[in-house]
Amino acid sequence: MSTQTQTQAQAQALVEAARTYIGTPFRLHGRDRQHGLDCLGLILAALRDTGHRCPSPPPYALRNSRIDPLLAFAANSGLIQGPPPFRTGDILLGKVGPAQWHAAIAMGPTGFIHAHAGLRRVVQTPGAFPWPLLGLWRCPSN
Repeated sequence: MSTQTQTQAQAQALVEAARTYIGTPFRLHGRDRQHGLDCLGLILAALRDTGHRCPSPPPYALRNSRIDPLLAFAANSGLIQGPPPFRTGDILLGKVGPAQWHAAIAMGPTGFIHAHAGLRRVVQTPGAFPWPLLGLWRCPSN
């Protein structure tokens, strides 16, 4: 299997893992299906389900004055910052408001899976990513 084919398969596996959490209740700092997930919890769960090991994230709130601890967490988790445009399996970080960031897993250029605080559950959202994109990360190929 070529490296590109392997990378595409890993990206699709991450999306499929995230899909299994659709409908899971939203819970700030939630890390599992039984108790609920927030946006970072969804990403950690999908990464875990696809064989990636991530350290525990730094403390955070619904609103944060600084994002750099979470950016360092992405690097420490072995994720690779990538250039836009995003593609299937990318982990997206958007700015949804003042001091408020949101992460999602791209299903491709026109859809994403995320833990939606307003809807109180993990959802699949069609269409373009609606927030200013602050960064995107990809899983390294094994």
